[in-house]
Amino acid sequence: MGPNYHRPDAPVPTGYKESANFKPAEPNDALAKGKWWEIYGDPQLDSLEEQIAVSNQTLKAAQAQFAEARAAIRTVRAAYYPTVTGSASAAGARQSQHRALFGTGSPVTYADYELPPIDVSWEPDVWGRVRRSVESARAEAQATAADLANTELSLHAELALDYFQLRGLDSQQQLLDSTVTSYQKALELTDSRYKGGVASAVDVAQAQTQLETTRAQAADVAVDRSAFEHAIAVLIGKPPAEFAQQPSPLTFPPPSIPGGLPSALLERRPDIAAAERRVQEANAQIGVARAAYFPIFSFTGGGGFESSQIHDLLTGPSGFWSLAGSAAELLFDGGQRRGLNEQARANYDKSVDAYRQTTLTAFQEVEDNLAALRILENEARIQEGAVAAAEHSLDLSNNRYRGGVANYLEVTTAQSAALGDERAAVDILARRMAASVLLIKALGGGWSVSQLPRL
Repeated sequence: MGPNYHRPDAPVPTGYKESANFKPAEPNDALAKGKWWEIYGDPQLDSLEEQIAVSNQTLKAAQAQFAEARAAIRTVRAAYYPTVTGSASAAGARQSQHRALFGTGSPVTYADYELPPIDVSWEPDVWGRVRRSVESARAEAQATAADLANTELSLHAELALDYFQLRGLDSQQQLLDSTVTSYQKALELTDSRYKGGVASAVDVAQAQTQLETTRAQAADVAVDRSAFEHAIAVLIGKPPAEFAQQPSPLTFPPPSIPGGLPSALLERRPDIAAAERRVQEANAQIGVARAAYFPIFSFTGGGGFESSQIHDLLTGPSGFWSLAGSAAELLFDGGQRRGLNEQARANYDKSVDAYRQTTLTAFQEVEDNLAALRILENEARIQEGAVAAAEHSLDLSNNRYRGGVANYLEVTTAQSAALGDERAAVDILARRMAASVLLIKALGGGWSVSQLPRL
């Protein structure tokens, strides 16, 4: 009963709009092996990522959910077979001598032994209700397996994002610490010039203000760094108090990310696979609802031995058996079956829409991060020029101040501009690393629909 499943169409572009610098996938790429984080060549990141599979509690919960869905298949599949029950009994009774019709000659005291009364019942799957139920349960279990893969991908990506954000903050900290040292020397020089009558007290105050402001910025970085360090600890299944990540500033740009054709994205994204499996689950439920219109056939039987004397229990005359068959058809239900059928079809339509929307969102995420990598790469080159110009301007202002041509306000303005440009350059690098991680996640992280279990 019900329609046979066909994978619904989904909007798939012929190419990525933002793929000008996109590297084609090759058989030896890290993404193809599943451990996509190895593409960064960072042993610390590799070590942290490996701990997720062992200790992350969210992942363990997703694994238990898949085990539950897999067990549900066995529960539904059991309806293919008869149910058999058996028991044994022994009873003794004494009847009242004052009961009605006592003089019939029946004994006052007697025993009754029964072994083993077996009852068998079976409902043949004439209309395919059980087959469709098994198909639905299998599709749901596969969807749950894809959910598990998506959870694992999301956790690994979240860890990589937190890790690179933390390293970006380490770069910010390194820059601010070196700037504090530079500003400390500038304050000492200005104070010496003030004592020598060359500079004013205003110059000293400005240098002091610049130094303390930068110290405050350096201290503030530690707040965000602590939050990312704690997040990493939880992801690898440790209390934050038991984890510490040594400072490691970012020193390299993101690698070239291997990709593929847009059509391959349908096979590489676990969330798309989960949505597609739930379409088949909903399709099978239409058949289950449709089968309710037709009669239910059932067969029952039983047999065993019964005797009032235990030594005669297993003899031929003590045996008994029964066999019966029946058919039942619901004649009136007030529109319940019609409502269930309409509900099943509406649920199928909803699942198809969700599948198509998941596909569109996947292409959006790929395009977003391809664009981010392309634009940020260009922005990084421009920012490098801005940093060089700001440093040159600062050198000129320092020379003009030492020569008495400019006041210290010009120096502090140049210092602020140089520090702002340098911090922007560090931030762009961290954003590029984050965009690369998000692109890998959007591409499925090397996962393939072929990894779904055959249940």
